[in-house]
Amino acid sequence: MWSWFALAALVFLALSGSVPAWCQELPTVKVFATGGTIANTPDGRVSVDAIIEALPEVLDIANLEIQDIRRIASQELSWQDFIDTAEAIQQTNDEEPDVDGYMVTIGSNAAEDIAYFLNLVVKTSKPIVVTAAQRARNTLSEDASRNFIDALITAATPEAGGKGALLVANELIHPAREVTKNVFGRVDTWESLDTGALGIVSGGEAYFYRSPLRRHTMDSIFDIANITAESLPGTEIIYSYTEASPTMVYDAVNNANAKGLVIAAYSTASPSLSQVAPLQEVAGNGTLVVMGNRGSSGRVRDRGEPFISPDNLTPQKANTLLKLALTITSDREEVQQIFKEY
Repeated sequence: MWSWFALAALVFLALSGSVPAWCQELPTVKVFATGGTIANTPDGRVSVDAIIEALPEVLDIANLEIQDIRRIASQELSWQDFIDTAEAIQQTNDEEPDVDGYMVTIGSNAAEDIAYFLNLVVKTSKPIVVTAAQRARNTLSEDASRNFIDALITAATPEAGGKGALLVANELIHPAREVTKNVFGRVDTWESLDTGALGIVSGGEAYFYRSPLRRHTMDSIFDIANITAESLPGTEIIYSYTEASPTMVYDAVNNANAKGLVIAAYSTASPSLSQVAPLQEVAGNGTLVVMGNRGSSGRVRDRGEPFISPDNLTPQKANTLLKLALTITSDREEVQQIFKEY
């Protein structure tokens, strides 16, 4: 039984902001695992339980709940896998109010893709943190352990809420909309080139210096409750290069039944000359054509009909937004407005 002296001492510590760790209540973070390098070892891909066993310090950061979605490489993930992950987060948000934050582990190839998808369709103001790794666990200079811990710290930080989905890697906190993977193998691969990271993880804490301004999560018109793999229309990304074959445009529309195209054009957002006429033709026939650029950054201005500007979204992010926009409208001006807001 507590003595009056001990209770008085705890009250004093609480008022002074110095409550010891052993009497503080840890936040609860739920981890949704999909596989990837962050779960790899030289002996194969392991469960999150095994990761936690190898990193006992995570138990001092948060109380963990774990849900395995998949255990595969991220390039093998489908839109259905993205939807399953979003639905699992949404269900937890709606049915488990005591969970304070959400964390998704995934392979590095599709980390930015799932982060932006979650950013657009999950309705929550709690932290959503995606993390991945470039180097497998138990290998030389691996980043899996540090990224896992930093992502957990961020997901357990209340200030990470309300900022949409985040991607945490290499000690940086990136916004889902801007972050992209640029380099094979190096741990500094993820960058938010036009706008920069939102914050850093340092000394066991997450620090934020700015917030995203584009619409996301609670303010998004997209809702995972209304999205199925069958409801997502076909869209394709077509690359521009010297004498690119015009047949790719027609094949995407006529054979792949694409309702929208994203063009990874030259850096000036100009397609190959051989692509201009077919793109104008399919756009005139009702296919939405987003004219982006094949670089990793840079804003494309709205030039009006017949094409749509992706603003500064990479082709892969523009493809995600176009696919979701087409579930709501096929009107070019309305879709252009969506690209201006998201």
